[in-house]
Amino acid sequence: LTALSFAYGPAATPVVDRLDLDLAPGAHLAVVGPSGIGKSTLTALVAGLLEPTGGSIRLWGHPVPSPAAAALRVLIPQEAYVHTGTLAENLGHLRPDPVPEAELLAAAEAVGLTPLLEALGGPRALVDPAALSAGERQLVALTRAHLSYAPLVLLDEATCHLDPRAEERAERAFADRPGTTLVVVAHRISSARRADHVLLMDGPRTAYGTHEELVRDSPAYRELVGGWTAVAPGRSEPALSLRDADRVDAVAGPGLAGDRGHVVAHGPVGQAQVPRDLRDGGPLGREG
Repeated sequence: LTALSFAYGPAATPVVDRLDLDLAPGAHLAVVGPSGIGKSTLTALVAGLLEPTGGSIRLWGHPVPSPAAAALRVLIPQEAYVHTGTLAENLGHLRPDPVPEAELLAAAEAVGLTPLLEALGGPRALVDPAALSAGERQLVALTRAHLSYAPLVLLDEATCHLDPRAEERAERAFADRPGTTLVVVAHRISSARRADHVLLMDGPRTAYGTHEELVRDSPAYRELVGGWTAVAPGRSEPALSLRDADRVDAVAGPGLAGDRGHVVAHGPVGQAQVPRDLRDGGPLGREG
């Protein structure tokens, strides 16, 4: 990213203001900051879903947006989609070729989808999207992304309906995936601790460094994480500020949470998994 800027209108205050950032291949970055500061906007810019109002973005030398850059990234937002069909069809949606079952099962095990896969009856089982919890849909979308060929993975609060242990497993699956550069919009401090570097977005107090460096040098980062102490293994920990829509309720099943209130659909548009990619061009039910 070079002097990257973006504003939602000519007279609007920039959400991203002359941001410079260079990630090496294989990097693991956590993006944190107050709610509404522009974290999701940043991932949409990197994915090519929004065009910068200033500066530039390049992925492996390719300008963003461009078809070449689009083939190099997969974006998973908070509201993951699952379509009617078999589980294997859902998981292989981003692959141009059929996914061998052994590879599919290995990805499911790495991400943490195996219990759901077995409960549904295996890869060839039909999936009813409305019957899945928000957390279950996120696990399907995460496994789908893990099976894609995209080397850049953008997780925009894509694990917010999972408990901390399930979230850690999913993030580590991508961190361990060969050739992967991982960017996580974090909603728990544990995600920031796991990352190689952290980008704090907070207007003029924006900062970049390791978790330890930011705790030492950034008052804004200390404010974000201050007051929290280490939690015992197996216990939940406080999350970074969540919006009302991020609240979850416990549901049956290990490592899953969700409100069971969303019905989602899908559509094939490159590697992006966002509501605007629905095949009919619009959202369903409460997705609007």
